[in-house]
Amino acid sequence: MNAYDLIARKRDGGRHSDEEIRWLIDGFVAGRVPDYQMSAWLMAAYLRSLDAGETLALTMAMTNSGTVIDLSGLPRPIVDKHSTGGVGDKTTLVLAPLVAARGLPVAKMSGRGLGHTGGTLDKLESIPGLRVDLTPDQFRDQVARIGVAVIAQSAEVVPADRLLYALRDVTATVESIPLIAASIMCKKLAAGADAIVLDVKTGSGAFMRDLDDALELARVMVSIGRGAGRGMAALVTDMDGPLGSAIGNALEVREALATLAGGGPPDLAELCVLLAGQMLRLGSRAASAEDGAQMARRALDDGSALQVFQSLVAAQGGPDGFTGEGLAEAPVRRDVVAPQGGWIAHLDALALGMLARDMGAGRAVKTDQINPAVGIDVRRKAGDEVRAGDILATLHLARADQAEQFAGRYRDAVTIGAEPPPPRPLVHAVL
Repeated sequence: MNAYDLIARKRDGGRHSDEEIRWLIDGFVAGRVPDYQMSAWLMAAYLRSLDAGETLALTMAMTNSGTVIDLSGLPRPIVDKHSTGGVGDKTTLVLAPLVAARGLPVAKMSGRGLGHTGGTLDKLESIPGLRVDLTPDQFRDQVARIGVAVIAQSAEVVPADRLLYALRDVTATVESIPLIAASIMCKKLAAGADAIVLDVKTGSGAFMRDLDDALELARVMVSIGRGAGRGMAALVTDMDGPLGSAIGNALEVREALATLAGGGPPDLAELCVLLAGQMLRLGSRAASAEDGAQMARRALDDGSALQVFQSLVAAQGGPDGFTGEGLAEAPVRRDVVAPQGGWIAHLDALALGMLARDMGAGRAVKTDQINPAVGIDVRRKAGDEVRAGDILATLHLARADQAEQFAGRYRDAVTIGAEPPPPRPLVHAVL
């Protein structure tokens, strides 16, 4: 077996066996297959695609390229969740304690943000003292004690994915659904959960802007998970505008707290309830997703989800009984007002994500430092009627000299029309 023959076979539209894919990935991670040959194979796979069996084999080879988290000894089943990411997406902060409050353990590895705003870990680390670098033993012990833990993925987990993505990023092979699906699912499988719920975003602020592409990605990932013996569900959800109202790390923690206390923006609360319903169904805590959603709503209403979040914060080094104290606040605030009356026809989520990043809430490159205080409080969303002079948003800024430029960029992201736009569903499909 050699890399040249495998490259040529995929270039010509041939199919790989499971053994051939394992050999290729193992050889690449070990340094026996050089970057230039792996790059050639990635381009062949991008152009010729991979079938369902090849995609599953690639995912499993990547999963087994490093440490697979051992969750033995914990109450089972354990259900995990993954979102393809979006602007203002703080669902994990609400969802993990919400599900744990209904007796289903959540052992979650999360990542840091690169591109839009911060990732789940960046949001959590805006809480004073909170640590995400737990050891595997500390991780398991915390899940056993309080039912939930959220930690950083270690360098030993799926090294193949890190190496492959670095090549895909510089060889124009990122936008391949089989390669994207394998990259996402290998990390989920390595995290050790028995079942996985996927939140696949679509719209202007999503990685998959086209609905058909998002549906296909969801189908492929569900197929991979089932092929690996996991319980699976996927929701294709809307990211044509920001989720909730807050964009930025400390702001999003405050919004998550409000949601856990039974308030918060309706779209964020509803999405978390629907995702929780699927998780509780897969975890055998509810007979159906609808029953699970009702259980989740009660956990928001009775305060038990907030209590679990506070236990999570305290267990990982944050304040006891955390209700938002100590979160960073930006020194400058600037309201953005509507230049004219009408209806907000569109709020460009991608433009707002890039604006928040440039304000300091996200990273353009991995070495960028996040400012947890800065961000955007969205006051009017698509479908809202406004008059000239109404406040569209409040910007939380690091410096006063940024105000005019960033306010102008926010106004450019808002389209105001004479008629209300057709409503977009929160959930486009459930698989």
